[in-house]
Amino acid sequence: MSPDPVTHVPPAGAAPVAPGGGVPERAVLEAVLMVIDEPVSAAEVAEGLGGTAEEVEAALEELAAAFTAEGRGFDLRRVAGAWRIYSRPEHAEAVERFLVGGRQARLTQAALETLAVVAYRQPVTRSRVAAVRGVNVDGVMRTLTTRGLVAEVGTEPSGAVLYGTTHLFLERIGLRDLGELPDLAPHLPEAGELDEIAAAMTAPVRPESAPQAPPEHPAAGE
Repeated sequence: MSPDPVTHVPPAGAAPVAPGGGVPERAVLEAVLMVIDEPVSAAEVAEGLGGTAEEVEAALEELAAAFTAEGRGFDLRRVAGAWRIYSRPEHAEAVERFLVGGRQARLTQAALETLAVVAYRQPVTRSRVAAVRGVNVDGVMRTLTTRGLVAEVGTEPSGAVLYGTTHLFLERIGLRDLGELPDLAPHLPEAGELDEIAAAMTAPVRPESAPQAPPEHPAAGE
């Protein structure tokens, strides 16, 4: 006689999460959102917990609205096409004072300025970024690339590498896409002007010509 198959019995009070078993309950969604280390899409939640992507998307929107209505210190945001829990902006000063305290490495002003140029002018070469900032940006670009905020996105016909921002950049500033960036681009130089500035920055400096002696005046009577 064959033994009875082993049946898994979930803990008491556990919500069903089997795929196809319906939309996960609010508590289940909250538990998953609290442990993820990067934004998760509705489709990924549906694949792992059940329901359709559309149903999960609606449930996440309801959960986000509930957090706001309840005045929670955190909110649920859709960023880069996915969802994640963040502390609310109005509590940023308190969070920074508690977590940072001057110990956590933050981007320098130079890095922030460089990142802004890349965000608004992408895809853009390092020489054009340097033209906008007026300084060499090689070191800063390496820092931004290492931190995953900027990445190579192609090359120009000349072979110059083009850079653009990443999904991590959108996640860190809480935007769905680049279309939500504030409208600052009109205040930056046009591409043609950047080329001229970049060329001027890389042109060799010509030595100053020796001053010429003033022409001699003919003597009186000559």
